[in-house]
Amino acid sequence: MAQALTQSAAPPAGKQIDWLPLALVPALALAALPFIDSTSTWITLTAAGLAMGMIVFVIASGLTLIFGLMDVLNFGHGVFIALGAFVAVSVMGAMPEWSNAESLLQNVGALGAAMLVAMLVAGVLGALFERVLVRVVYGQHLKQILITMGGMVVGEELIKVFWGPQQIPLPLPPALRGSVFLGDAAIEKYRLMAVVVGLVVFAALVLMLNRTKLGLLIRAGVQDREMVESLGYRIRRLFIGVFIAGSALAGLGGVMWGLYQQNVIPQMGAQVNVLIFIVIIIGGLGSTAGCFLGALLVGLLANYTGFLAPKIALFSNILLMIAILLWRPQGVYPVTSK
Repeated sequence: MAQALTQSAAPPAGKQIDWLPLALVPALALAALPFIDSTSTWITLTAAGLAMGMIVFVIASGLTLIFGLMDVLNFGHGVFIALGAFVAVSVMGAMPEWSNAESLLQNVGALGAAMLVAMLVAGVLGALFERVLVRVVYGQHLKQILITMGGMVVGEELIKVFWGPQQIPLPLPPALRGSVFLGDAAIEKYRLMAVVVGLVVFAALVLMLNRTKLGLLIRAGVQDREMVESLGYRIRRLFIGVFIAGSALAGLGGVMWGLYQQNVIPQMGAQVNVLIFIVIIIGGLGSTAGCFLGALLVGLLANYTGFLAPKIALFSNILLMIAILLWRPQGVYPVTSK
């Protein structure tokens, strides 16, 4: 049985890793260096860009997971992002002695609790979302787009019912405010934490999909569903789990994005949706590694152009997407096995 699954999910023999796209991140960073007046400013902008990229990756990873493994275009992904951020506001507000303490341990405890609860709530909503809206439109991309966008609109209105339509502050805990210094370069503490969280999420996804039996079953089910079901596994349950995991990651990303902006609004998910789809298109639809690389490119470019040419910062990532697609029309790491 295990041998059959391995044969179904294993990559083709002799397949080599394409290293060329990995050079894009250092190439972009080095290309920006001559245009920035000081090395310390470049280091600060680069660190900020990498941190932003990690946050965007966490947000987008859930969507690329859902599309890559389930072939579902979930345009309602933004509602899970906003929900995660608002849940964090409530959880951290309910723990003032921890979230407002000067102790790093207590601050991390409050933030960890907010992240866990946000993931749990977003995951539960994701299960309901899949059951009510998505299940009836599997394999129908146009209907998926329409019905999930409608679900996001309804979700935003429900958020307004519970938390109100106004902007709500989500300040950083005291121990995560301020910066650490690398020479003359200042790097915000929260951005360092964001890099760590992003790397942990990326490593967990890669290990789960490539080194566990669960990941093996999911990937085998994508390639040959009938074969896996004939071995006694229920692929539908696995796919529901994938949707729940993707929604939970969106909730986690919502917490991180809310802290990055230090405020939350019901429409924040819809605002980030455009950035998310740029990332997954650059990376290759459904590719976790491509999503990671695309998010880093987007984060770096947004920070460099915001500093050098603010007027083009708003559409710089669209130009990046166009350039990447002219080079590789299916993205930097396209998923070829469906």
